[in-house]
Amino acid sequence: MIAALGLLVGVVLGVVLAPTVPLWLQPYLPIAVVAALDAVFGAFRALLDGVFDDRVFVVSFLSNVVIAALLVFLGDQLGVGAQISTGVVVVLAMRIFANAAAIRRRLFKA
Repeated sequence: MIAALGLLVGVVLGVVLAPTVPLWLQPYLPIAVVAALDAVFGAFRALLDGVFDDRVFVVSFLSNVVIAALLVFLGDQLGVGAQISTGVVVVLAMRIFANAAAIRRRLFKA
């Protein structure tokens, strides 16, 4: 619950304050957001399954973001940044949709 409130407060602050993102960070931000969303959907699914652990959520959240950003950075260094970014987004989106389907089945029995 605290994590969800923290996420909500962070989104509201981001919209109200409208911070500027440094140029060097811009390629990594969308990937980090998708990775963070993957962790949030996974946490919500775990909560509904009754196996949520806050430590696992924090580690998953941080490691997803760091690993995704490092993959994109590595891709940029190798000259294939766009392809790796696409791959990372596809894999994370598949996980998000799988978690969303499990959440939907759990909530709506459908």
